[in-house]
Amino acid sequence: MKAARLGVIGLVVGVVGGAIVITGGCASEHEKRGHELYTHYCSDCHGESGKQNQGFNWSAMPDPKPKDLSNKSEMGTFKDEELFSTISRDMLDTSEEGGDPIGDDDFAVPTMPTFKYTLSEDEIWAIVGYVRTLHGMKMEYNVLARKTSLEEGLKATQTKFDQAKQAYEAAEKKASDEAERKSEQLKKDVDVDESAYAAEQAAMVQAKKELDSAQAALNNFSTRPGKGLSIPRPDLTVKPAEAAKLVDRGKRLYENKYGCNGCHNLDGEGGKIGPALDRAGFRLNATWIYRWLKNPQAMDAHTRMPALGLTDMDAKAVTMYVSTLRAAKAEPIAEKPVEKP
Repeated sequence: MKAARLGVIGLVVGVVGGAIVITGGCASEHEKRGHELYTHYCSDCHGESGKQNQGFNWSAMPDPKPKDLSNKSEMGTFKDEELFSTISRDMLDTSEEGGDPIGDDDFAVPTMPTFKYTLSEDEIWAIVGYVRTLHGMKMEYNVLARKTSLEEGLKATQTKFDQAKQAYEAAEKKASDEAERKSEQLKKDVDVDESAYAAEQAAMVQAKKELDSAQAALNNFSTRPGKGLSIPRPDLTVKPAEAAKLVDRGKRLYENKYGCNGCHNLDGEGGKIGPALDRAGFRLNATWIYRWLKNPQAMDAHTRMPALGLTDMDAKAVTMYVSTLRAAKAEPIAEKPVEKP
């Protein structure tokens, strides 16, 4: 079972600008780029060399703990693509009741965040490349070939769209000319027969979809997905009868899908990378919480918290739950008077 075999690779990574390209002769530059990402964003959980219990957050994280990335006998059993897909995936709700269906090949550890919505594809490959060095291996996946394939794919779909557009425009003109000819013969207006170029129009629309998809794939290779994406103010209105259920759902998502407790502490339990959330309901505005959950980088370009791909409904539920966290303020510990001799 893949999820059990992988355990927690647990890369707490984030964003350092720039794109990478790797070829056989540029491996050292690629590893350098990955090292920068790892040192800045991963070592808090994994330690500088990838060994367990080195990072200051390791012992505070809920089980299962992040894997030993220096263990070649285990890490060497994973393909480069498996490491990549672990870092770039959609989060799954692991709740026993009401959770997502989880197959044998699904990686489902909530405290391992996804960076699918935060990092570009080449940044994620840079991380994979550096992680390989921690257990004495080299990444075999050809990132340059991947980029070339995307560029060629875009070029091909652009050509296909241009041809489809020309065919559509020619068919539309022919139908328009035919309607005009009939109009002159009959001395009255004649509508253009749109069915005469319906097939060409449908082909052009399909080609445009393929072109947009190819362009998005190439953009995601070099550009972070959430860059420049602004989150509008949400409607957080909730009927009183639905509020309690929404809060309960938010708590479940907090723990079992998005693994917030891997980085945040609550009631003395959980990670310590992010701030403790015991009194988040007092100090954070609900609209701010929602927008932060949807795209942290849009609000703070330097934050290490990734965008986890929350749907609007999930973001609303987690927002409502976090808004209820209003623990009493801790009483200051009185100093014991010093006894005089």
